Amino acid sequence: MLLAMDADTQAAVQLEPRAATMLLDPDSREWLRCLRANGAAHDEAVTRLHALLLRASRFEVARRSQMLPHLRGNELDDIACEAADDALMSVLARLDDFRGLSRFTTWVYKFALLEAAVKLRRRSWQGRETPLEPDTWDLFSSAGLQPDQELEQSELLVTMQRLIDEALSPHQRRVLVALTLNGVPIDVLAERLHTTRGALYKTLHDARRKLRKELTQAGLALDTWSKEKT
Repeated sequence: MLLAMDADTQAAVQLEPRAATMLLDPDSREWLRCLRANGAAHDEAVTRLHALLLRASRFEVARRSQMLPHLRGNELDDIACEAADDALMSVLARLDDFRGLSRFTTWVYKFALLEAAVKLRRRSWQGRETPLEPDTWDLFSSAGLQPDQELEQSELLVTMQRLIDEALSPHQRRVLVALTLNGVPIDVLAERLHTTRGALYKTLHDARRKLRKELTQAGLALDTWSKEKT
């Protein structure tokens, strides 16, 4: 069964920059012609496209299978099939976004890789609690510092704890702690909180900006753990 696309596949097209339409290579042009056709030509093209996406998703699942050593081969193949199904839905919905800056097959391959990666991350967190509170602030202290550096670091951590509690909204605090401190994958958190990756990125950006402003006013600077990650 074809599954509904999620926020991660919505972001996939961003890997292909928007630009003025260019002359397509013959293979890409033929893919688009057949996928936009009706009847047997369309159905045959969709079947070929799904097979291509399935190969891509199986490759990515096999590459990342060490994340889930407890899963058997048939379970991994189910994940790959689900990823291919969702990638197919996304590609068909976004044919007009293809600008010919790469071959069509290269462009669609990205959708399958993204879907497979997302589904594996979600499976790895299945049944696990999503930590929204830091287990310990000692995780962010550095060993081997000079006494004056230890004092500065201690002051920073104490101030940061207070600001996270007082300056951030409850939602900003949950998102910051889960993503930055506890390492919860953003797609997993989006699913648990019934929101989107884009909304979480916005919340995280706003929370970091607010913390930087408050710490700067206090004469302190954020440590490297709070810097933006790509």
